Amino acid sequence: MDKVYIIAQKADSQSDAVGHGVKLSRQLDMAPEVFAYSYEHLPDFAHYIPAVTPVTQAAIVKKAKKAVEQKLAELGAEQVPVQSLWCKHLYEHACKTAHQQGFKLIVKAIHASDHFLPTDWHIIRYTKVPVLFLSDKPQQTGKDVLVAVDLGSNSPVKQKLNKAVVAKGRALAAATGGKLHVAYVSRMHVVINDLDLVDNATVAAAARKRFADELTALNLPDEQIHVVAGDPELCLYDLSCRLKAQYFVIGARQRKGILGHVIGNTAETVLSKMRSHVLVIPAFDELL
Repeated sequence: MDKVYIIAQKADSQSDAVGHGVKLSRQLDMAPEVFAYSYEHLPDFAHYIPAVTPVTQAAIVKKAKKAVEQKLAELGAEQVPVQSLWCKHLYEHACKTAHQQGFKLIVKAIHASDHFLPTDWHIIRYTKVPVLFLSDKPQQTGKDVLVAVDLGSNSPVKQKLNKAVVAKGRALAAATGGKLHVAYVSRMHVVINDLDLVDNATVAAAARKRFADELTALNLPDEQIHVVAGDPELCLYDLSCRLKAQYFVIGARQRKGILGHVIGNTAETVLSKMRSHVLVIPAFDELL
């Protein structure tokens, strides 16, 4: 049975990653495992009382495991394995472990952070396993799944990623009882929009005609295929809100290094705005 890697939430204000992860695992007929990560700065007692630091760390790790086990008991899921560990760089351990141990999905609550590179950005850039980020401000109604595709690219990787994203979205919709919606945004430069040089509706109609074969191949009703023109981040956010989509699925090319700092990618920008839970599919060979 395929496995789900659930990263336990750290704060009550975040989405319930354990509860949502266990429920989704049941819907997808997958086996959940929970990982509780702990790390915080401790006073430097090591020089004076060497035994204090490891004892304190062990106490914090034990407390985190107990909290997860209590939550699982409330869910009637006491049999779910729990690992509690002290780890400074969550993303490194989670990405490496999930891939090496054959997990098919990571579930994590969005981590609100003012840091330049939050943990979630690191995970998007380094994961080789699809990651579901749970919004801390989710839609209150709706079960549908919205998938974003990039039909305008001739890149073989992008084309394979489109197929992978649609396949994951279709499976998610089937498991959760929602409808699958697919969206393509024809990117319009902000200057063109501000100057009203081109009508967005005209551009969208032309894009629908240009990619008619690809859209027909989706085998979906017309009302579940959305072609719009404008800024992708804003258009996708607006569409997900109008549809009250529970899940939003998007691919990520995973830019790293200086290029990643400067350019980023659409998945990272969407993550900070979206009120749907966001499933990120990395452009990793084994998934395409």
